[in-house]
Amino acid sequence: MIRPIRVALAAAFILAVFVIVTTRVDAHAVLKSSSPAAGSTVAGPDVPISLTFNVRVDASRSKLQLLLPNNETSDLPASGQPSPDTLTTTAKSLTPGTYSIRWQVLAPDGHISRGEIPFTVKTADGH
Repeated sequence: MIRPIRVALAAAFILAVFVIVTTRVDAHAVLKSSSPAAGSTVAGPDVPISLTFNVRVDASRSKLQLLLPNNETSDLPASGQPSPDTLTTTAKSLTPGTYSIRWQVLAPDGHISRGEIPFTVKTADGH
């Protein structure tokens, strides 16, 4: 009778360790893809922005900013979260130049991740 209890406890312990280890590995938010992509050139003046991460992110505690060509920053309000791992917004009225999206997100493990995505804006006619 004691043997089945020990086997059940050992199985429960192994399962708990597996869940904890796999949760910790996947918990930090890592940027999987972005639009615009890092180093890309896009047509302006309005640029839709989408950031997709490897885990869900807390949109209400996330921050998106646009670094302007003159090194000033402008907050980008998140316009939606089409899925738990994606943030979207639109940068409007951009003139030709080099910009960067600065992002900061909160992952399920409570850690904050940050990054920057540089891109260039040209006019619709290519200038």
